[in-house]
Amino acid sequence: MDIIVVGCGRVGAELAYRLFLDSHHVTVVDEDATKFANLHAEFRGRTLEGEALNRDVLLRAGIETADGFAAVTPSDALNAVLAHVAQSEFGIANVVVRNYEPSWRPLEEAFGVQVVSPSSWGAQRISELLAHGIRSVFSAGNAEVEVYEFTVSPEWDGHALGELAPADGCQPVAITRAGTAFLAQWESIMEAGDVVNISATEDGITAVRRRLGQPLRRAWKEA
Repeated sequence: MDIIVVGCGRVGAELAYRLFLDSHHVTVVDEDATKFANLHAEFRGRTLEGEALNRDVLLRAGIETADGFAAVTPSDALNAVLAHVAQSEFGIANVVVRNYEPSWRPLEEAFGVQVVSPSSWGAQRISELLAHGIRSVFSAGNAEVEVYEFTVSPEWDGHALGELAPADGCQPVAITRAGTAFLAQWESIMEAGDVVNISATEDGITAVRRRLGQPLRRAWKEA
């Protein structure tokens, strides 16, 4: 795929290198040529100095035939405008924007592009690590739905997964027991030490956390 990355800060440089390693043809655009020093020494894509809002710069970057476009500059306003231009004027369907200020997310999402918000996502991950025994192992979108992992405590030994996780907002994924994983069902009986994976919304995983923090005899009735 031919992909354009606008912005060569730490995120843009890392993104460009990862795409290059995946055998994509990558063009990195930045108005500050010194930023290209952020690129990995083994990166072999194109670099182009110039203001990304300049149509000539975008044309030289190959936007007319690009398969993907990522706007990861430090400016949310610029990222939103670039995404709109790439999508509406040049017909690129695969457009991703990096969000810096969470308050800007609604505007960027209004353009109908994929938005990645490290601030929101990172704060949620740190909160989980600090306050909960449940950890996220996969995130879809901007963490609206995630796959979580936790280890079954002795008090839940012998009980069905459905007693712990509500059907509304959660879906069973897998249970790993003694190093072997199998697909989980709500009827699956848990054993102490099992590693359980479930997909859940924020409300769903909040209910699971609440139940894990309550005595077993009260968990289901009071959630």
